Amino acid sequence: MRSLMLSVAVVLWMALPAAAQDPVKVDPAHHKVEFENDQVRVLRVTLPAGEKTKLHEHPNGVAVFVNDSRNRVSPVGGTVDETPRKAGTAIALVAGKHVVENLGTTTADIIVVELKKK
Repeated sequence: MRSLMLSVAVVLWMALPAAAQDPVKVDPAHHKVEFENDQVRVLRVTLPAGEKTKLHEHPNGVAVFVNDSRNRVSPVGGTVDETPRKAGTAIALVAGKHVVENLGTTTADIIVVELKKK
């Protein structure tokens, strides 16, 4: 019985990192769900000047920049991107984990549309 309880505890502990990467759960100060259905989840990302998100993960999707912004996107195992974005710009997001830091002087507002797998 003790070994069964230990096995269950280990399985639950191993599942935590996967669930902990959801930006809404690990970084609710910057990520808010605006809409969700069985095909997409739409997030509003609000990142004040000088602030940084916690490490989080997104599936494939699209980001639309609501205002001009300059952010440092640091993907795990990837190349850092500091490309300035103009209001109305849309870019494809490749699934992965990253941290975003606002390098600008104003709040960055971004709409992220996450695609759900069927």
